[in-house]
Amino acid sequence: MTKKISPITPGEILMEEFMKPFGLSQYKIAKDIGVSARRINEIVHGERVISADTALRFSKYFTTSAQFWLNLQSHYNLEIESEKLSKKLNFEIKPLDTSRLVLA
Repeated sequence: MTKKISPITPGEILMEEFMKPFGLSQYKIAKDIGVSARRINEIVHGERVISADTALRFSKYFTTSAQFWLNLQSHYNLEIESEKLSKKLNFEIKPLDTSRLVLA
């Protein structure tokens, strides 16, 4: 039986792809982008989502796009919800029969 890997949080990406390679502390990032160290800590630990405000700040600081950060968050959210709801949705929602589509 294959063991499912847990979705990767945006905070894990922040830590592994940005903080560790550049030797950045949570405090340094927080200070440099004008947010609380608590905000960065909560993102790193998966306890806070990356908001549009944070995405814009990260994009400027790390010379990425804000969309990059928002996409990480959206992808994570979809993975989590999919795990929770997939069986329920398969049971409750019948796909629309598009074979009866009338083209004007």
